[in-house]
Amino acid sequence: MSTVVVKRIRQGNNSTLSEIYIDDFLVCYGLEDAVRDVKIKSETAIPTGVYPLAPNTYGAMNARYRRRFPAVHKGMVEIRDIPNYSYVYIHIGNNFGDTAGCLLVGNSWELVEGDYELRQSKKAYLSLYKRLVTMMASETVFLEISNGVT
Repeated sequence: MSTVVVKRIRQGNNSTLSEIYIDDFLVCYGLEDAVRDVKIKSETAIPTGVYPLAPNTYGAMNARYRRRFPAVHKGMVEIRDIPNYSYVYIHIGNNFGDTAGCLLVGNSWELVEGDYELRQSKKAYLSLYKRLVTMMASETVFLEISNGVT
């Protein structure tokens, strides 16, 4: 069993920036929608907690990524068992408008007009994706989200 840790570090007007760790090593940054007390569909960060990761091999996003990355794609990495959420993925994107309630990844970040934006998202995604697929093939993998935003 392995755990990928998402440590939320900053809150923008509509965005939440995090650091993503594997084995206590910072592998990339994450971006979600704003943390809210009441869920707004596709506009709310994932609740804190521990969730299993598993490949999802159906759906429109899976088909898009299979066409975009045919050499490596083995299904979307889905964050499962989140109460009142479904089809929550780790994927490419730069700002809160790209999240749709999911977790975006990037190699760096910037604060732009009060919100956080990720940079080098595709590069970060492919690196993290390959690691996660390898891990999920041999063991159960969990995602732990903690809130320490400032």
